[in-house]
Amino acid sequence: MPPTLASLVQHSALKLTVRAGADRLGTPVRWAHASELADPVPYMDGGELLLVTATNLDARDPGTMRRYVQRLAGAGIAGLGFAVGVTYDEIPPALVDAAEEAGLPLLEVPRRTPFLAISKAVSAAIAADQYRSVTAGFDAQRELTRAAVAGDGPAELLTRLAVHIDGWAALYDASGAVVAAAPDWAARRAARLGPEVERLRDRPAPASVVVGDSEGDDRVELQSLGTGRGNRGALAVGTGAALGTAERYAVHSAVALLTLTTARSRALQGAEQRLGAAVLRMLLAGESVHARAVAGDLYGGLLDAPFRLLIAESPAPEGTELLAGVLEAAASRSGENLLMVPDGERLVVLAEDAGAAVAAGVAHARAMDGLTGREAGDGEGAGVVVGMSAPSGPIAVSAAYKQAEQALSVARRKGRTMVEHEELANGSVLPLLADDAVRAFADGMLRPLREHDAKGRGDLVASLRAWLSRHGQWDAAAADLGVHRHTLRYRMRRVEEILGRSLDDPDVRMELWLALKATAASTGTP
Repeated sequence: MPPTLASLVQHSALKLTVRAGADRLGTPVRWAHASELADPVPYMDGGELLLVTATNLDARDPGTMRRYVQRLAGAGIAGLGFAVGVTYDEIPPALVDAAEEAGLPLLEVPRRTPFLAISKAVSAAIAADQYRSVTAGFDAQRELTRAAVAGDGPAELLTRLAVHIDGWAALYDASGAVVAAAPDWAARRAARLGPEVERLRDRPAPASVVVGDSEGDDRVELQSLGTGRGNRGALAVGTGAALGTAERYAVHSAVALLTLTTARSRALQGAEQRLGAAVLRMLLAGESVHARAVAGDLYGGLLDAPFRLLIAESPAPEGTELLAGVLEAAASRSGENLLMVPDGERLVVLAEDAGAAVAAGVAHARAMDGLTGREAGDGEGAGVVVGMSAPSGPIAVSAAYKQAEQALSVARRKGRTMVEHEELANGSVLPLLADDAVRAFADGMLRPLREHDAKGRGDLVASLRAWLSRHGQWDAAAADLGVHRHTLRYRMRRVEEILGRSLDDPDVRMELWLALKATAASTGTP
């Protein structure tokens, strides 16, 4: 730690005596400076031990001394050293009283102690403190480097960093999620800093910011990881006071090491993605045995249990990147395997069924769907659409891919972030008809019949609906309409003539029935 007034008083060679402010001798001394100016404050930075002989001061005048001392105390002077035997044989009582009143430490300097000796003592103490800090910083750097290269992940590095700074440390990934924290309780503290981490991520690296928290009494400093616009996360450190030199060395070392390990992890992640892409291509080609052999230990566990296939699509890369970060963070925390393959505007994912990654993806989609249009439009996740297959296995990946594509198509049309295949398989097809394109098709198909009815030539649309609802049973449909069956037969022939299509074709009957349902849904008619 830097020298204090107490350490100078205890310096045997200086022979200093405390005459006032004995309760403030713990004040750090940044420098020692001699000045005989009546007002030296404009030339001070604060924290100095001011050395005077009072050549230009009336040290016996109480009013003058009171103003002089108050001005020094207001400027943050650490203390006042008064040399006796030069201008005054002893420190005048007016100066002692003024110093006691202002709470400013006053040290008596004997004539045999030159000011230069005090300056050298302060300078030597500051140099020794800086040397200790640098040495401690290098020791911390070596220890943190050993933790980084040990391959145990960031947790051990953060644990050692927290010890060196006598506080806590937390690591955030590129999405702003807490990856690791030390001690364990710090994860809750770090999670409250999400908005500050997000704002830091928008600034070019390297960047840092000091934040406060009404719920905590610590000082938190956030440091970005990465370079330029390639931010790869952030480091948070919390301490009870501002970082000293040794602690600053440790933090800077941690930032550099985490940036390097993150870059290395990204290179490894790229290799894993290429391997994952090969595994996925084999699975889609029906070569599950070869895919399992290539997957090895990296993805083998994923192929041994039911999994879900997700297809995410977004015109902006940020959309799929944010989703990828959410899935990765959840999988990392739970120790799950996760296969992710970027494919242009798409991201294809294999994740454990009922696992943490799938649950996180669903929760993320619900959160996005809960935003207002303006909020969603401003967010990085805006525009991402996800389709998720039913639980599947290695031999059925091709079918799962088709299921995810179908769900993705429905999600896109319905304006939802995510649709699961089970919603299509277990629900009615009719809600899918509430789509502008489907309604346009239905209106176009039925328009000739409605134009015919509008001219008062019969009720072909209602007759067609009744006949289809009765599966082509003439008597039952005619009874529903209250007309003779021959009348109904005539109307159905007119429908065929107007549309130019045969009602004997099951595809035509299906399309007409769906068209009737689609237009009924849009108008609210049965």
